[in-house]
Amino acid sequence: MQEIELNNLTKDYRSNEAYKTLRTNIEFSGSDKQVIVFTSCTPDEGKSTVSLSLAASLAEGEKKVLFIDADLRKSVIIGRHKITGKLNGLSHFLSGQAELKDVVCKTQTPGLSVILAGVVPPNPAELLGNHRFEAMLDGARQAYDYVIIDAPPLGSVIDAAIIAKHCDASVLVIAASTISYKFARTVKDQLEKAGCPILGVVLNKVNMKQNKYYGKYYGKYYGSYGEE
Repeated sequence: MQEIELNNLTKDYRSNEAYKTLRTNIEFSGSDKQVIVFTSCTPDEGKSTVSLSLAASLAEGEKKVLFIDADLRKSVIIGRHKITGKLNGLSHFLSGQAELKDVVCKTQTPGLSVILAGVVPPNPAELLGNHRFEAMLDGARQAYDYVIIDAPPLGSVIDAAIIAKHCDASVLVIAASTISYKFARTVKDQLEKAGCPILGVVLNKVNMKQNKYYGKYYGKYYGSYGEE
């Protein structure tokens, strides 16, 4: 098994508490919600950070978790977390160039395994729609408590809808004050057409200083911890 170290994964107290809350909500969504895909409307809304941080939080909660970077077009995981070395990824497996055991990576977080995206293929949608992807998820259901999938923005390409067809549930990540209600509704409708239940929306990149309610609430309950 490949081994990697995920740098820049540590969060501050406020962020850790937010991901613990998200983790709890996921756990209470039901035991049948095991394979969950995360997507967004546009790039740069933070879905990769949210999905990987949730996967790490689930692993810290003593769950066995597989994180799959399924953004085969423009993955940010390797660069953002400073992963080095020549590694096989999802595109290598889906194209038949590597076996599953050769693309799963062990991380420094106990219980958390990762499949990186791999090289950018010429046909991402076709690869994600082939039988190897579905078979991989079927096997992962038996080996892991949760499978968290980071998919490309559904408002840009169709990949997330293809992935969602094989998942138990989906989560939409939306950056505050950037996406129109109409656009978000269109993306939501696309997910529903894939037949994948939507667990909810993660509102990301909220400006705590400008939002009086959130600033007052979190400042009251979390502020003293952050100052210690």
